[in-house]
Amino acid sequence: MIANIQRKTFTTEEYQRMAETGILKEEDRVELINGEIISMAAIGSFHAACVNRLNQLFTRAFRDSAVTAIQNPVTISKTSEPEPDLALLKPRPDFYAANHPTPEDVYLIIEVADTSVEYDRGFKLPLYARAAIKEVWIVDLHKACIEAHSNPSERGYRMIRKFYRGDVIAPPSFPEKVFPVNEILG
Repeated sequence: MIANIQRKTFTTEEYQRMAETGILKEEDRVELINGEIISMAAIGSFHAACVNRLNQLFTRAFRDSAVTAIQNPVTISKTSEPEPDLALLKPRPDFYAANHPTPEDVYLIIEVADTSVEYDRGFKLPLYARAAIKEVWIVDLHKACIEAHSNPSERGYRMIRKFYRGDVIAPPSFPEKVFPVNEILG
C-alpha cells in the first residue's frame, strides 16, 4: 500500500502569525522559501565577520540614503520571506515597522556564502530573480570572490559578473559608492 503524503505549505501571513504567537521563536534560524519553512545553516565565524564588515561599510556609506538591514526578512511573495544577510533598502520613516520590505523596496541583496553557496545559488537566486530584485551579490568566502547577479527575469539573472581581491564593486543604484573587494572579504 502506498501512502498519499502531502506537504503543508505556508503563506507569509501564516508564517508571520507563527512568529507572533511564539510557535517560531527569534532564536529559530528559519526562513520561508516557496511555502516551506527552511532551517538555515549555522553561522560560522568567517561568515559572521564578513556580515559585520558589510554592515560597517554599508552603514557608513549609506547612512543618509538607504537602510542597511542585516539578516532581516524581505517579503518576496505570498509564500516566500527569505532573510538575506544584508538588504540595502529604500529609506522609510518607520524603518519598516509597519511591514517587512518587499521587492520594490530593495536596492540590493547580499548573501554571504560559507557553507550555503549551493542553496543560495539554487534556491534563493531564482526566487530573487522572479521577484525582480535588481541585483544580488553572493559573497563566496571559499572562492574569495563576489558574484554580482543582475538583469533579473523569470528564468534567472541574465548577467553574472565576478569580482576578486584587488577589484572594486558598486551597487547599481549607487554607482558612486565603490567598495574594494578586499574590504568586504577581509
